[in-house]
Amino acid sequence: MTDALAGINILVTRPQHQAARLSEKIRAEGGNPVLFPVLEIQDLEDRQPLLSLIDRLHEFHLAVFVSPNAVDKAMSLIVAKETPQSLLPALKMVAVGQGTVKALKKFGVESVIAPTVRFDSEALLDMAELRQVEGKRVVIFRGEGGRELLGETLKKRGAILEYVSCYRRARPDADVVQSLKSWKKMKIGGITITSSEGLRNLFEMLDESGRAWLTATPLFAPHERIAQTARTLGVAQVILTEMGDEGLLQGLLDYFRSPGKGKASLAFQQKHE
Repeated sequence: MTDALAGINILVTRPQHQAARLSEKIRAEGGNPVLFPVLEIQDLEDRQPLLSLIDRLHEFHLAVFVSPNAVDKAMSLIVAKETPQSLLPALKMVAVGQGTVKALKKFGVESVIAPTVRFDSEALLDMAELRQVEGKRVVIFRGEGGRELLGETLKKRGAILEYVSCYRRARPDADVVQSLKSWKKMKIGGITITSSEGLRNLFEMLDESGRAWLTATPLFAPHERIAQTARTLGVAQVILTEMGDEGLLQGLLDYFRSPGKGKASLAFQQKHE
């Protein structure tokens, strides 16, 4: 480890239960992670549709998990039903990203279909296992709402598709006024954002002064879709990184190792305060 981030405060906006790993990595490089979740992952008020689907999980050929949260919420119930993968010989597990693969492995699922290069719905749909799905029954475990691209494309390819919600996302009820005063005082050097929805939440939580601060602060995003949302909202410095906590950390290291980057970003913020 190095001191590449020494003295630099980084706003970490992951949901609270998912922020520890990135925070530890930033701290190991000498930086100071400042936690401010912009998404809350909440249980469903009515889990009966999810429980009913789990009861007939044996009917499906493919079970797609869109996120680690989907795995945590669904697999805990599947395990509680004593329905290990060994009792579902025809069911293949599918994950959108490597974080979701790791989450499945925690539940003993070792064989997972997942992209190895890009980690999104588009990459998953490019895989051979997702191209030949005509007549196959597919269930997508996800949060309430979400993108329709994956499901709509699979239906066009002939899959018999069902969605099932495992959790809901919500905007946290936080005192952002006091937080913003603190961020300005400590001179936040960069913001890490891991979802477009979370970025929009943060933008909506801030007043005009806060939005001016946000758009003047370097923002690190692990996907082009998030980066594009940031540009649309007016963020002046958007740094696209590789996926996952490792990608975000490397993006931070590359940026702040560049001569004068830290000072330049703070000067840019001060100019726009």
